[in-house]
Amino acid sequence: MTPWLTVIGIGEDGLAGLSAEAKAALAAAEFVFGGSRHLVLAQAGARGRHWPVPFSVAPLLACKSSRVVALCSGDPFWFGAGSVLAAKLDSGEWWALPAPSSFSLAAARLGWRLEQVVCLGLHAAPFARARRHLTHGARLICLLRGAESVAAFAAWLEAMGFGASRLWVLEALGGARERVLAGSVAEIAALEPGRAPVAVAVEVAGGLGLPRAPGLPDELFVHDGQITKRAVRALTISALGPRPGEHLWDIGLGAGSVSVEWLLASGTGRASGVEADAARAARAQSNAEAFGVEERLHVLQASAPEGLDALAMPDAIFIGGGANAALLERLWALAPAGTRLVANGVTLESEALFTNWAAAKGGALLRVEMAGAAPLGRMRGWMPARPVLQWSVVL
Repeated sequence: MTPWLTVIGIGEDGLAGLSAEAKAALAAAEFVFGGSRHLVLAQAGARGRHWPVPFSVAPLLACKSSRVVALCSGDPFWFGAGSVLAAKLDSGEWWALPAPSSFSLAAARLGWRLEQVVCLGLHAAPFARARRHLTHGARLICLLRGAESVAAFAAWLEAMGFGASRLWVLEALGGARERVLAGSVAEIAALEPGRAPVAVAVEVAGGLGLPRAPGLPDELFVHDGQITKRAVRALTISALGPRPGEHLWDIGLGAGSVSVEWLLASGTGRASGVEADAARAARAQSNAEAFGVEERLHVLQASAPEGLDALAMPDAIFIGGGANAALLERLWALAPAGTRLVANGVTLESEALFTNWAAAKGGALLRVEMAGAAPLGRMRGWMPARPVLQWSVVL
């Protein structure tokens, strides 16, 4: 099959930076799709077609019988539209000719080893996506939506406790309008909007950042007391064993702390949280937003097992409260074989339930008893917490 679509990466140097092959494909194209800036750089003229807003590839797909070019910034498959197009087409229908990405150009200007840099596309995502990467000494290169976003990003870094970081604003890299500005967070926050497209490089300093081990401090989550506490949460995440791309059902979502830690640990994993209380469901969504993982959390306001049939099948299930025999029976009937189940309980009824089911289904029972130091008159003594019984089993 001869490809009818050529995906071309174009830089700020326009036609001058294209290979002979890319120039030939562009010259032969009947339709050229791209953003306004891309169409001007490629001198598309009357053949130019702007991407619709909101973004859709439908107009391009309607031109299958013609020779078509799709223009993207730099490397179409690094935070670009290339993967969106490839997902809609057979492999023989398209051909890609990438150019240096903004990340490569930024690293070349700064002299940074790109394999040691965190590269983020924040042009279509909240700043919170960078939160888990912020730790002293880390280097980040972040694409931003526009020049007006630079000051807001610097202010966000300040609010996160990383005001001592050093920033570089890299504008219109690779073209005649290129400009690189360096400064402190405060200096960059005070800049007037510059030239697009823009990236910001960060050499992180100041705060400690988020720990990578499970068991984040409880105070990082907004909650009403309905939260799996830090130490028990660490044991729970360890028992759930998150892996990249896996899907968690979090039944009794509460503050969403287990789902948030699952998403942070799994990297590309997903979670579906089931919570009957509307305020808690909204709070869990807000906590996910604060950690930059909200796009991978689906919150279902319902009382389990209602609504479970509509969810994508899980790789792991967590029950944080409200377990009963009817729920367990539904999970055994619904979830695929090999699904990992971890259930925590603090009541005598849940302890009896887990003990009986463990006798029938197997798995491991772990009783966790903890105490924290608390004032006792003029001295201190141990204040015991309610014991937690954890049942872990593979369905």
